[in-house]
Amino acid sequence: MASSTAESSSRPKGAHPKFFWVDAGIGRAAAGLLRDPVDRAWKGASLETLIYHELRVHNSVSGKHRQIAYYRTAAGAEIDFVIKTRKQQSGRPAHLVCVEVKFSPRWERRWERSMRDLRTLEGIRVDNMIGVYTGERSYRFDGLDVRPVELFLSNLRLGKVF
Repeated sequence: MASSTAESSSRPKGAHPKFFWVDAGIGRAAAGLLRDPVDRAWKGASLETLIYHELRVHNSVSGKHRQIAYYRTAAGAEIDFVIKTRKQQSGRPAHLVCVEVKFSPRWERRWERSMRDLRTLEGIRVDNMIGVYTGERSYRFDGLDVRPVELFLSNLRLGKVF
């Protein structure tokens, strides 16, 4: 299989599922950009693809088989990965873990807005909000954990993400 998709958990009119190549280099080749310098956008897409595939591997290997999706509002705000850890049942909300990935050595608080907004919706409970970035320090801001890529991947493999 050469590609994979994360389905939208909230698909506004005109939105499409997010598409991931097995390797971002294949996407570059398909776009005719193999000989062009790799810019920040492609590095960001590569990091997001890496995280997506690691989430999928952990999901499968752990036997959890959780739904991994992305969330996008009608206004275009997005959360890279929303993992449903418990389905909504009568009288009880669905439980989610949100993960936002940024190719940046510094975390910017504005990147948290979509996760925090999702947390306010009825019928869901956001159990964990995680920011993943290329910096070196871990942070905790009002219920949001910001982790360097390596620490996030280590925590994922240890079952500490979902």
